[in-house]
Amino acid sequence: MERLSLPHRVVRLPIQQLVRYCVIGVGCNLAIYLLYLLVTYLGTTPRKAMTMSYLTGACVGFVANRKWTFSYRGSLATTIGRYAIAHLMGYLINFSMLSFFTSCLGLPHQFVQAAAIAVVAGFLFLTFKYFVFPADKSDTRGLT
Repeated sequence: MERLSLPHRVVRLPIQQLVRYCVIGVGCNLAIYLLYLLVTYLGTTPRKAMTMSYLTGACVGFVANRKWTFSYRGSLATTIGRYAIAHLMGYLINFSMLSFFTSCLGLPHQFVQAAAIAVVAGFLFLTFKYFVFPADKSDTRGLT
């Protein structure tokens, strides 16, 4: 019986990057979620509060993810542009979830925002890994 073999270069999800992303994400997302809860408690609408907290989190996360999570050394200008695109998409996902689940389904905004943070974090990890901070062709840490 002939054994099937995979191509020589199979992309794997480096566990180290995922762990680093989670460490940064838990701290950053907890802080921005608490900010979100505070400003909604003080009377800001959920959508405005999400926008403020989202922008804060995006700014804080750039340096940590570029340097520590992905150890990326590519062009800063290109990276910032791609990072902005990724976060625009993440923001639209978050805004859509918050709008739909609170306005159309009447769910509590606190729970919807917590779930949206988790969904967007997963989306952003994949987007950062393959679009914003892609591995250099000569870098084989994520390849076997």
